[in-house]
Amino acid sequence: MSEITLNLPTHYNFAAQVDQYAAEHPKQLAVHWENEAGDVHTLTYGELRALSAQWANALTKLGVTHGDKVIVLVPRLTETYAIYLGLMKVGAVVMPGSEMLRSKDIEYRANHAGAKAVIAHVNILDQVELVREACPTLSTFVIVGGEQEGWTSFENVIVGQSTEFEAVQTASDEMAFLSYTSGTTGGPKGVVHTHGWPYVHQRIAATYWFDVQPGEMAWATAGPGWAKWVWSPFVAVLGKGGTAFVYAGRFSAEKYLELLGKHPITVLCATPTEYRMIAKVDGLERFKLAALRSACSAGEPLNREVIDTVEKYFGVTVRDGYGQTENSLLVGNFVGGAVRAGSMGLPAPGVRVAIIDEDGKEVPRGQVGDIAVDREAPVLFKGYLNDAERTARAHRGSWYITGDQGKMDEDGYIWFEGRADDIIISSGYTIGPFEVEDALVQHPDVAECAAVSSPDPDRGAIVKAFVVLKHPEQAGDQKVRDLQEHVKQLTAPYKYPREIEFVDALPKTTSGKIRRVELRAAEKAKKTEPANH
Repeated sequence: MSEITLNLPTHYNFAAQVDQYAAEHPKQLAVHWENEAGDVHTLTYGELRALSAQWANALTKLGVTHGDKVIVLVPRLTETYAIYLGLMKVGAVVMPGSEMLRSKDIEYRANHAGAKAVIAHVNILDQVELVREACPTLSTFVIVGGEQEGWTSFENVIVGQSTEFEAVQTASDEMAFLSYTSGTTGGPKGVVHTHGWPYVHQRIAATYWFDVQPGEMAWATAGPGWAKWVWSPFVAVLGKGGTAFVYAGRFSAEKYLELLGKHPITVLCATPTEYRMIAKVDGLERFKLAALRSACSAGEPLNREVIDTVEKYFGVTVRDGYGQTENSLLVGNFVGGAVRAGSMGLPAPGVRVAIIDEDGKEVPRGQVGDIAVDREAPVLFKGYLNDAERTARAHRGSWYITGDQGKMDEDGYIWFEGRADDIIISSGYTIGPFEVEDALVQHPDVAECAAVSSPDPDRGAIVKAFVVLKHPEQAGDQKVRDLQEHVKQLTAPYKYPREIEFVDALPKTTSGKIRRVELRAAEKAKKTEPANH
């Protein structure tokens, strides 16, 4: 499986590929959407092709064209698929953004990238309006799901547009997606992915790991705005001629199981947190998932007990996989291979992954080191936008350094050991401590603080903040709630510290730098020690 020939063409546009499939299978279902109330919306491939063409024609009239950067802030909708495809058809650069982003996040992205347009759902409009005047490059504003002065309605602007649009011929090495990911210091990093990236992703991750077949219904639970949404619900499903099942509702393990039993969903891709919650449901034997034949997980390591529970009740082995915003799947338990529960799996076909030391040399089997990828691997990103220094820091000789540490066993399986830096991964979300700390110190009562990863049985880890108050006597439960709410207002809600501990001082180096590593190690020791200790 390690040998794979990609034959990446010099020009490629994913939207053109989807259009070709749609022309051959116009009546096949492309998207099935439903919400908690049971409302259902669907799009066939023919309808998706027509809708994305109307949108591409509208974009052209709005002046959005080849190379323009466009922030997309839309939730789980059938239209989301058409919005992404239409932008790719005109050759625009898609900047995925979650509807959970706050005004500061939006302002940073718009100005860092020089974005020209923003496509925003009505529910996040207020956050865009707060920084509209502070983003001089933004000139086109499109609202989805409503109408407002100063905004062009998506629903209105597509009316009367032609249902034909030939996708722009884009070079495989030019920018197609610009996703932002947290760093340990400074603002988020703009990860550049090319038009050739979806081509590669389909031939590796979608084929050997995700495993949806033409005409099958697949449910990948990631929401728009995340690199994982581009990975699976978008590229891996549409690129393989599958039907994307979309659930626009709050997570409930029982509801997920009901939906899996009700619909002919053959492939499920969910987060470890979601699988952990599903495994805890009482009376799992009540649920019959007759169609489900394949399940995979990504975002953080999945524990053996959960894999065993899903296999026992549903006859499906959850296959773990590992990748990052910067790349497609790097390591995985692949279709047809032996699944080693608790392991990240084997290096992906055609991808050279190794465990290396600080000098860039491969370490012996069984020894912990940095998980690294050959920097020429086709699954990797092109670099960080406008940030040569950060791009250079991600490399060590001929390797790209993931920031994660692991070890490789005698059979080549890789086992996750932890982050090499201060990044926090909670419920699959990647959170930089800087963003949490920056929000906390803006509170008038906070003298200084540090945010670290703290082990959690359900989420894998949570954000924990150690806070030094200007007036220590204010410490207490009410102050914890005040600070948590403060962070939620300033940055995306998933970044808020679920635990806050008030301290008199923070551990520091002789030069005054906060030693997060010391706090993190103490948290790990405290939460993983035996209960009877």
